[in-house]
Amino acid sequence: MQLRADFARVSVPATSANLGPGFDCLGIALDLRDIVSVHATAGPTSIVVEGEGAGTVSEGDDNLIVRAMRVGLDHVGAPQVGVRMHCHNVIPHSRGLGSSASAVVAGLALARELIRDAEALDDHTILQLATHMEGHPDNVAPAIEGGMTVAWMGDDDAQALRFEPPASMTPTVFIPDFPLATSKARQVLPDVVPYRDAIANISRAAVLVAVMSDNARTFGSDDADISRWLFDATEDHLHQEYRRAVMEPSLALVDWLREAGVAAVVSGAGPTVMALNHVDDDMRASAQRSGWTVRSLAVSGDGIRTDRPQRPNV
Repeated sequence: MQLRADFARVSVPATSANLGPGFDCLGIALDLRDIVSVHATAGPTSIVVEGEGAGTVSEGDDNLIVRAMRVGLDHVGAPQVGVRMHCHNVIPHSRGLGSSASAVVAGLALARELIRDAEALDDHTILQLATHMEGHPDNVAPAIEGGMTVAWMGDDDAQALRFEPPASMTPTVFIPDFPLATSKARQVLPDVVPYRDAIANISRAAVLVAVMSDNARTFGSDDADISRWLFDATEDHLHQEYRRAVMEPSLALVDWLREAGVAAVVSGAGPTVMALNHVDDDMRASAQRSGWTVRSLAVSGDGIRTDRPQRPNV
């Protein structure tokens, strides 16, 4: 396989995984995008990072995007090259908004653009490679396809289904000023959970998928407005409470929002909190006064976007 282009540019959305009860399987794409462009060169790797991660993420060959791009090139037998890369990052790092998954997907998408062969690195292949690098598919699936996804591990590979959540849905994220490593958030999870908690989460996750389906309706009624079930659908028993010790402010915010009837959850491994239904102005202002950055983000209808300008300028 040969490189058919020496320039590529892609953008990939932020994602939020779990959505409460859908631990390691449910995810949603948010309209907050990192943009990455790359020139294939004969020289050494050089990277310019603007925005999130500037001055802290690697600017050499161990950069996560570069590593993912090289995984993609190796997978199809394409030659490795030097890269001159520009990253415009807006997805907060270590906040539970899928920044590492987006970086991995961006690198694999760049490899696909450089070889100009969508079949050799199709979305399913990118899902496999990205899941292998990330360890689980819940964030990478919506980063690839957009919308809302259900992802799981089959016998040999990752699988995912995509569907479109209600067009009226505009999640609100509450981003703290402190990071939390996903590994630290996972360390506090137990190896065994009570059977009743597993049953509760299965039911809530199933309700959440139903609520997110456009053709769902309340049982025994023609009432199609079942958004009120979002609160029950986002109840979690498997992971959030166990993580309170490492993100007390986040769980306190979840408690406060849910006491007011807001369908609030920890976003991914945290510490960002996400609300799936309306948050009134007073609550938003109160959270901001407490140090949270509050943003309403549309659901991104697509995942990977590509751009092939005539005269690239990196």
